[in-house]
Amino acid sequence: MSNKLKDKVALVTGGTSGIGLATAKRFAQEGATVYVTGRRQAELDKAVREIGAGTIGVQGDIAKLEDLDRLYAQIKREKGRLDILFANAGGGGFARLGEITEQQFDSEFGTNVKGTLFTVQKALPLIKDGGSIILMASSASIKGMENFSVYSATKAAVRSFARTWTSDLKTRGIRVNAVSPGVVVTPAYDGLLGKDNIKGFTDYMAGQIPLGRVGKEEEIAAAVTFLASDDASYITGVELLVDGGMTQV
Repeated sequence: MSNKLKDKVALVTGGTSGIGLATAKRFAQEGATVYVTGRRQAELDKAVREIGAGTIGVQGDIAKLEDLDRLYAQIKREKGRLDILFANAGGGGFARLGEITEQQFDSEFGTNVKGTLFTVQKALPLIKDGGSIILMASSASIKGMENFSVYSATKAAVRSFARTWTSDLKTRGIRVNAVSPGVVVTPAYDGLLGKDNIKGFTDYMAGQIPLGRVGKEEEIAAAVTFLASDDASYITGVELLVDGGMTQV
């Protein structure tokens, strides 16, 4: 690795599995001190061991503002600043229009939209001028996938945040960008599709993707690391689609 994040302090929310874990590993490999959050302590402890020495795990749920306050109080006490924030935590499920429940709506908007907003807002006193914020969006907000309307709408809101927060934070030189993965099989797919259905789904989706395959967690992590680094010093407000060309062709 090139040590492009040497001496940086980074936070990855939802860093216990999937893209969040892959990105936290990449940040650490590139020299950053990495904080990761997760809702379940056992999974968080395991992730911290995987990421390596110097990683700090903080248990919490981004949809709970008191958990965010506790997280940032710890970072302030231990490091005094943040250079990089990857607001990754989120999730969703399928539901046909006509069958969407209030609970699903509140849960997905509560985590993906409210949680992302307050993750960033409460971090602002700690983020150094010239820092980097990366938001986890999704190609689902562009494609209009069947039975995925609530999740897709939350990710369209996240993409909008990247634009407006770029304007809000321009005087501080803080860059705000969104990364939008395409089909990337993570542990979340087990609950979303069921283990027996994943191969059929990915085989089908691979046929819709110009590169002819689904993506890898490490490929998204590499894109996030680029946006976090000084290599992207003149990039802000963008949506970086990492989807094998699925939304563009």
